Amino acid sequence: MKFAICNETFQDRSFFDQCQAAEAAGYTGIEIAPFTLADDISLISKQEITDYRSAAADHGLEIIGLHWLLAKTEGYHLTSPDENVRSATSVYARQLADLCAALGGSIMVWGSPQQRSLEEGWDYGESVERAVEVLRPAAEYCAALGITIAMEPLARSETNFLNTAEETTALLDIVDHPNLQLHLDVKAMSSEQKGLGDLVRDNAPRIAHYHANDPNLLGPGMGEVDHTPAARALHEIGYEGWVSVEVFKYEPSPDEIARQSMEYLQRVYLPAT
Repeated sequence: MKFAICNETFQDRSFFDQCQAAEAAGYTGIEIAPFTLADDISLISKQEITDYRSAAADHGLEIIGLHWLLAKTEGYHLTSPDENVRSATSVYARQLADLCAALGGSIMVWGSPQQRSLEEGWDYGESVERAVEVLRPAAEYCAALGITIAMEPLARSETNFLNTAEETTALLDIVDHPNLQLHLDVKAMSSEQKGLGDLVRDNAPRIAHYHANDPNLLGPGMGEVDHTPAARALHEIGYEGWVSVEVFKYEPSPDEIARQSMEYLQRVYLPAT
């Protein structure tokens, strides 16, 4: 099991310094939020891509992929009835895939609650169909680049579309493409009726990526949620992917959060010897 951290944890510093901080805390992977690289990803140059890859490699890190795909963007939405908006979202998904591949990543976590939530009057079933129209071609495009889109269930406090792993896998079944799979996030899992361990076991064939955090918006072990059931289940199902720390609050400091999170990951997620 491999441990990564999301780069926006250290967004107050350069990407090189972000990689340095991740390495210092013991991580071997870094996950990138596109908005931390540029307001417009189409303006990221080949030289900048090379520099990002070099910075990660110089610190022994693998760039594992992208998340917060639609954060801080305008004009994109997964379930909008507006065909032009969905078309633009499809185009942007391909641009994100190109960026992910250029950086050497293989995972794109699709969360972005604001850009998928249903407005009043939108039929849920029709919204699923519209999401399929965006996601199926995106998965097909990603397949050629060796990238998997990992759809993320999120709590009802964040969105009203795809709130549970069950709802999300139902969407995956409709799209029916191997490059569209499931992402599990402890903060979101904690809002479900099922326990963490059961959620992992029940969705074992579909789990492409995993975020370790807490509903208090800090890192794993920094709140009340015990990750032990999920960690045990991940070992039971033979999960060999990344466990990536994603936080949304940066106190007492990004470096302290990274350190405490790593200590917890090593204690709880590594198999007993």
